[in-house]
Amino acid sequence: MTAATALTIVLFVLAALVAFGLIALAVARRPGLSRGVGAIGALIACAVGATASVFALIDGGKDARALDGILPIGRIAVGIDPLSAFFLLAVFVVSGLAALYAFGYFAPHRAHTQNTAPTFFFFNLLIASIAGVVIARNGVIFLVLWEIMSIASYFLVVHDHERPEVRRAGFVYLVASHVGVVFLFVLFALLASPTGQFGFEAFHDAATANAGLATGAFVLALLGFGLKAGFWPGHLWLPEAHPAAPSPVSAVLSGVMIKMAFYGLFRIVTFIDKPAPAYGLALLAIGIVTGVMGIVLALGERDLKRILAYSSVENVGVIAIGFGIGLIGKSHGNETVAALGFGGALLHVVGHGLFKSVLFQAVGNLVHASGTRALDAFGGVARRMPTTAALFLVGAAAVSGLPPLAGFVSEWLIYVGALKSTVAGGAAGEPWAIAAVPALALIGGLALAVFARVFGLVFLGEPRRAFDPPLHEASRSMRLAPALAAILCVVIGVAPLAVVPLLSAPTQTLVGTSVDLSAAFGPLPSVMLIVAVLAGIALALALLRRALLRGREVRTAPTWGCAYESPSPRMQYTGTSFSAPLVESMSLFVSPTRTTNGPTGYFPTSATHHESTHDIAAERVVLPGIRAFVAGLSWIRRLQRGRLHLYVVYVFAVLVILLIWQLAALRGAA
Repeated sequence: MTAATALTIVLFVLAALVAFGLIALAVARRPGLSRGVGAIGALIACAVGATASVFALIDGGKDARALDGILPIGRIAVGIDPLSAFFLLAVFVVSGLAALYAFGYFAPHRAHTQNTAPTFFFFNLLIASIAGVVIARNGVIFLVLWEIMSIASYFLVVHDHERPEVRRAGFVYLVASHVGVVFLFVLFALLASPTGQFGFEAFHDAATANAGLATGAFVLALLGFGLKAGFWPGHLWLPEAHPAAPSPVSAVLSGVMIKMAFYGLFRIVTFIDKPAPAYGLALLAIGIVTGVMGIVLALGERDLKRILAYSSVENVGVIAIGFGIGLIGKSHGNETVAALGFGGALLHVVGHGLFKSVLFQAVGNLVHASGTRALDAFGGVARRMPTTAALFLVGAAAVSGLPPLAGFVSEWLIYVGALKSTVAGGAAGEPWAIAAVPALALIGGLALAVFARVFGLVFLGEPRRAFDPPLHEASRSMRLAPALAAILCVVIGVAPLAVVPLLSAPTQTLVGTSVDLSAAFGPLPSVMLIVAVLAGIALALALLRRALLRGREVRTAPTWGCAYESPSPRMQYTGTSFSAPLVESMSLFVSPTRTTNGPTGYFPTSATHHESTHDIAAERVVLPGIRAFVAGLSWIRRLQRGRLHLYVVYVFAVLVILLIWQLAALRGAA
């Protein structure tokens, strides 16, 4: 299948997604049919789109189409190249798994009694708009689809709009999205200024011819796309929007939508043939700060979905570190370092989409069964929900960068790229790249602590409370979707060379020349195979033990409880006590506050201790700054008097000013 055929199929897939969404909306009075059309239709469309994307990647070519004279901008241009095909593959795989999960998640249930037809319409529209952004080849079309993506995702975030906190989260997300798009408007206007053309080819010519314009475009891209990605301190919308949204939507928001910011940054890089070294250093610094701060903020959090949201911030930082290493290599002419950095960042885009789907959907199973996201409400869940527990364990290991899983492979490439850049020396090296090595090690260690805490408190130990009805496993589709994502994580980890054919072409597009990525993996395939064999042996021994004990009397007894006669579930570690040592060491960044009512009297009957952490950047810098800015602009409200004749005067005054400005420009040209 050629790139031209793949582009045609993708266009039909986008049309089908919108059509399935409209049909789901039209049959809203039949909830079962609406759910089936919306979810299964999206799943089929995504499967077809993913297949076309794979063939386009293997083909390695590119194709573009344009309809002239349709809009005032002149062209409706779309196209596909290896970079687009790679992101399309991530979009369709993650979204298809989310659609499969949504089929069970939105089934009639005590937690979902409202009409879900609008949800499936906006869900399909979101997938179509994300894929449309990836194939857009015109700045205006890109922005239009970007806005559709933001609006569709807003309506999905406020799905449970009857709750005040959800409405607040939706408002924060909408404001952040539109602040970011202002920078993108300026970005594309700047790139179009030399020629007046909004096509990507014209953008490339403008950025190549003018280094100052290229630098300005890169800075605007960092601001606009960085806010959507969740770069610290512009991350504040993620821990608000992701927990508020339904779990299948959270998987798409975290798994692919925030990655559109990286697609935008990657696309801007293709416009700049020779990036300045400062570009890579800036992204490296942003990635290190974002990654460390994201996982530090997750340490003391007690809301399961907010923990995953902060983990997304951390992984955005990891991708930015890889992106920065790639830019450093490209700016110094070190093609190997560039390929390792870009390749690691691209692979982490896909890997994070997969293991974050596993985690959000596993947590969705918990929320679906219990109605709560509170970390300290659970305990001993593995006995009632063993499949969900196993899936969460795989996702937690992958997000922590443990072998033999996808997260380890992508971080390995970034590690090797940083080390090669440091030891290259001369014009081909960058000593500051070594900062990525301890940063990634710190991020990985803290991530392991965060998810060991979550898994231990939720799935191990004794139940902390009784649920009505009792906890139970989710439906088949809600287990199958995260299971498929977990299998893909394992496949990428055990056989990393299998992803080279899919990774080589987009990496070559970014580097500008062909690089043998399979050689860059070094001893990794052998190491991963050994780890996989050892894990398989351990699993086989566990299954053998279970089989040998079947039918025999097995006695169980509580472990030693520090000489207490009747230890209760209240004596288990809580989320606060588990993370207290780490939170204390990071108190400068999370500012923990404590409220303690200690035991009193000779025979105390109660004592309480409450500890909470704070997102300092959001609560003490960004939000107060926004409030001050809004207060400073309050005088503008005086212009809005609600009188039509005043508005006519405003319009007339603006027209007069524009006319005078244009006459002055014409006079100066004469």
